[in-house]
Amino acid sequence: MGWKAAQKLIHHWKILRGDNVMIIRGKDRGETGTIKRVIRSQNRVIVEGKNLVKKHIKQGQGHEGGIFTVEAPLHVSNVQIVDPVTGQPCKVGIRYQEDGTKVRVARGIGASGSIIPRPEILKIRATPRPTIGPKDTPIELVHEKTYDAKTGKGMPGL
Repeated sequence: MGWKAAQKLIHHWKILRGDNVMIIRGKDRGETGTIKRVIRSQNRVIVEGKNLVKKHIKQGQGHEGGIFTVEAPLHVSNVQIVDPVTGQPCKVGIRYQEDGTKVRVARGIGASGSIIPRPEILKIRATPRPTIGPKDTPIELVHEKTYDAKTGKGMPGL
C-alpha cells in the first residue's frame, strides 16, 4: 500500500463485524447481508454470501485444486448499515446516553433515529481465555528468597 492510501485509512470505524448492511453499489446492489469480516488495513468488508467471484486455486500439498466461489471484499463506502426500525440503509451517528454509555444511532434522511445494537457475535471471543491453572502467583512464591547478596548464590552466570 502506498503512502497516499495509508493516509485515507478509516480510524474510527462505525461498521462492525456482525452488522446487518445493505450493498449500495456494485453487482449486488440493493441486497442485504451480514458482515463476516472487516479488513481495516484496506478499508474493506466481506459480506456473507455477497460479491461472489470465481477463484482458480492450484492443487498443492494437503488441499485440492479447482475453481471455487469465494466472497470478495467490498469497499466500506459501498455498504450502509440497515436501520433496525425502517429496514432502509442509513448513516451511523454516535450518541451518549444519560448513564454515559456510548451507542450508535441511525441518522440521515428517512432514518428513525433509533439505537443500532452492538452485534452479539462480538461478545464471543475467537480464542477463549485460558481457564486452567492459578490466576495469580501464590504469596509463598512471592516471599521466597532466591538471591543472597553476601554469597552471590542465586545469581545467574553472566
